[in-house]
Amino acid sequence: MRRRDFIKVIGGAGFCAWPVASRAQPSTAPVIGFLNSASPDLLADRVRAFRRGLGEAGYVEGRNVTIEYRWAENKFDRLPDLASDLVRRNVNIIATGYNLAAAQAAKAATTTIPIVFASGVDPVKTGLVASLNQPGGNITGATILANELVPKQVEVLHELVPAATTIAALLNPTNKDSSENITKDAQAAAEKIGVQLIVLHASTDAEIAATFASVRQQKAGALLIAPDSFFSSRNEVLATLALRDAVPTIGSFRSYAAAGGLMSYGGSVTDQGRQVGIYAGRILNGERAGDLPISQITKIELAINLHTAKALGLTVPLPLLGRADEMIE
Repeated sequence: MRRRDFIKVIGGAGFCAWPVASRAQPSTAPVIGFLNSASPDLLADRVRAFRRGLGEAGYVEGRNVTIEYRWAENKFDRLPDLASDLVRRNVNIIATGYNLAAAQAAKAATTTIPIVFASGVDPVKTGLVASLNQPGGNITGATILANELVPKQVEVLHELVPAATTIAALLNPTNKDSSENITKDAQAAAEKIGVQLIVLHASTDAEIAATFASVRQQKAGALLIAPDSFFSSRNEVLATLALRDAVPTIGSFRSYAAAGGLMSYGGSVTDQGRQVGIYAGRILNGERAGDLPISQITKIELAINLHTAKALGLTVPLPLLGRADEMIE
């Protein structure tokens, strides 16, 4: 059983750089543009993992490489301008994370600067790359299982709350392609286990608050929170509202359970971040992005917040406890 402290990281607006080491570095040090749709406080653990991967390839921020950070603060329409700014600055590499929109913005902005993306969707189906083994062009990256795990999340939630005959799924309508696929998969999983699924949408704080009113009105016994950077940026809000209204929930990333959510089930974003850093370092060392196969991160983590389960009056079944990678108290 592990306990994890929250680490507060000083963040900034879209064009604000992440703090770097103070030691001087050569003026010829390569520059990596780090493009993300979220905010720095949300992705502190992933950025640390990215730096760790860079270090394994021989690069240390502030010593022999510079990183220019660009944060869209969950405003997806800012991504094209942020990507274009990095291109104008002629960075050596653009690393994107951790969703499809950031990767698409980088790809649209340049065909010459190498791109290393992090994503939770199939990069071939979405047109990012030609194939997993030979991405081609100027792009490669690392994927985790995210949307593909939604059916399993429905099953895990039902296992914990078997009396729930209706489960709600919360999706972000601005992330259209992802939400459509998730809806189909969640509906199929719900039908398979004989429960009704209702789909709710939110892309603002007000809509998140309204979501829980809808859960109560439609008497849903549990709530699935779809993988989405906007929801990840509202982990504490979602966890607080769920506890207030006594709604059992499941999220896609460990950060949700760590923030007080009942459960999380999804791919390891830290393993993914580390791999993106490794690939960025290999490209700086002379390898071509399009020759590096897409790395598929297969590690899946189930985290259960026992404190939240107790507050909700839930007894976690022993088989589910036995499968948990982490139990948070």
